[in-house]
Amino acid sequence: MTNEMMITEKCMEVFNVKKEEIKVEKRLMGGMSNFTYIVEISGKLYTFRIPGKNADKFVNRTVEKHNIDLVEELGLNNKTVYFDIETGYKIAEYIEGTPLHELNPLLFLEQAAGILHKIHESKKISDYDYDPIGRLKLYESYLGKYNFTHSKRYLELKEKFLSYMDKYMDKSRLVLSHGDSQISNFVDTKNGLRLMDWEFTGNNDPYYDIACFGNNDFNHALALLPVYLKKTPTVEEYNRLYFYRTFQTLQWHNVALYKEFIGLSVDLGVDFMFIAGLYLDKAEKFLKEIK
Repeated sequence: MTNEMMITEKCMEVFNVKKEEIKVEKRLMGGMSNFTYIVEISGKLYTFRIPGKNADKFVNRTVEKHNIDLVEELGLNNKTVYFDIETGYKIAEYIEGTPLHELNPLLFLEQAAGILHKIHESKKISDYDYDPIGRLKLYESYLGKYNFTHSKRYLELKEKFLSYMDKYMDKSRLVLSHGDSQISNFVDTKNGLRLMDWEFTGNNDPYYDIACFGNNDFNHALALLPVYLKKTPTVEEYNRLYFYRTFQTLQWHNVALYKEFIGLSVDLGVDFMFIAGLYLDKAEKFLKEIK
């Protein structure tokens, strides 16, 4: 059964409509973890998400559902109308707009900072912490099945990163955070900027979200930081930003390795082993920037 056929059957069930009232318009491109389609149902547009292969290894759907419900009143996400914890299928109202990776993110720094402040200062507390170190250990453990041994380079970079933990990873700083606030998840709409895809949400250091904004180009995060802080950052504040971006590169290094081992390089035509190496290059670069 194709994705389009499955989507049609599921929408018939969820919305109690006939097949003729459902039209799978197109797949949204950009993500490498999920398949997301625009679907027209009885004249109204929705998005339908199908998780990619073994995506449940990295996203706990119970946690995701909890966090989506938690942030609904913030009005930043598109409204979820169906969520299946077992399959990860999610149907949400479609919001017309343009993701920032198709625009110039530097023109939206004030809006992006405003959204992050709205989340971080919401006083909402998730039942779940993002727990970077615990998550990194979990992702590393997935590779054991493939008799993989991390390179000496990775272990040395990780050790140097961990040496900064006591200074920059402070539990008293934890607030509700989006967890994946890269520019592709910000959408410019007629009603202003919106923020989608709350799969990695949890209590975290707010600098984690600022660092995520630099996923494509770290200069975007460096530009966002003074706007978010409303002042010129100190050396220590820049250091915290580099610290969390270093973590993210080590984390995604492990994810890229896992995707290689489960065959996604072949399935998606993406060289995840090469990408894993690039993440280590970035980790080394960011660690050198910590003064």
